[in-house]
Amino acid sequence: MKKLISLIICVVLCVPVCVRAAEKPVTGAESFVLYCPQNGSVILSENAQKRMKPASTTKLMTTLLTLEAAKADNRTVTFTREMAAEGSSMYLKFGEKVRLSDLAAGMMMCSGNDAANAAAIAIGKTPEGFAKLMNKRAKQIGMERTRFVTPSGLDDDNHYTTAYDLALLMAAGLDNPDFRALTSRKSVSVSFAEPKDKIVSYNNHNKLLRLDSRCIGGKTGYTTAAGRCLVSAAEKDGVTLICVTLNDKNDWDDHTALYDYGFSALSAYSPGKVQTEIPCVGGEGDSVTAACQNTATLILNPDENKRVKQVIIADAFLYAPVKKGSTVGSVEYRLDGRLLKKYKLTAQNEIKIQKVKTGFWQKIKEFFNYG
Repeated sequence: MKKLISLIICVVLCVPVCVRAAEKPVTGAESFVLYCPQNGSVILSENAQKRMKPASTTKLMTTLLTLEAAKADNRTVTFTREMAAEGSSMYLKFGEKVRLSDLAAGMMMCSGNDAANAAAIAIGKTPEGFAKLMNKRAKQIGMERTRFVTPSGLDDDNHYTTAYDLALLMAAGLDNPDFRALTSRKSVSVSFAEPKDKIVSYNNHNKLLRLDSRCIGGKTGYTTAAGRCLVSAAEKDGVTLICVTLNDKNDWDDHTALYDYGFSALSAYSPGKVQTEIPCVGGEGDSVTAACQNTATLILNPDENKRVKQVIIADAFLYAPVKKGSTVGSVEYRLDGRLLKKYKLTAQNEIKIQKVKTGFWQKIKEFFNYG
């Protein structure tokens, strides 16, 4: 049966204003990357694969693992002497009790090294045990040039990563709803399990949440050896970007400038819901409703966005029976003839075979012709 390209339409559901991309910014970072997690592309970078000290951006991994553990069992953790740490803190006292999710908040908001140590020991039994979990997850994410030693990010010669790897880590965090919600908060109030009347509000050190309305989260970091480190994420008009700067004295302004460039260079094409009718022969219904509902946003440049073609491919007609959910065609998105994405079209309704009513004389005829 010949295939029929039943519908070819140039559809632009998101029509951006065609503007010139902002000039490529010059940063003060020793290493940086501007990354789009939606298509896995690097928009701008410099020394993105250089081994660097991550400082407290390490806590992106510690927070992610802590929130995953809390989702399975948000147990109460008692703060002990072995969990104490120097540097930034959520100021836990020995004997106080908080939940795992509260420790995640202490890490993400005020970069608490005490919170990171407490979570690491509660989950991994020891900091070394937790480091194994961190490195295992890093490998799963694709962080090929990363090795974690401490849960907090305090300097260690064997504790290192790259700007690109941190971008992958932030992308993995955004895929976790609990992480995404926490990293976007400007402050969090923690109600202690012990003492029961203690409630502390912690402000997020990530000032970019207040400076740039596009920012949806991230993590700061600093040590004398690492310098100022910042991982952030931003969204605008359907486009998501992640920016990482390492050893950058001008990180807030650099992130804003990099986002200005990235959002001017990219545009989101959202296919939306696709639906068409395909005639059906020999069934109780005349047609099958074919649809594709789970389509992903395509990230292009503004000029490309306007040239995307939607092509629906299906048979001229179908034969009954047709089961609901069965594949009955496909929809393709093409740019200048090049295939960008292809999705299945599935039947949204069931068509049963039409039963033919048998008359009296037909029944008599069939009876005498039996055998």
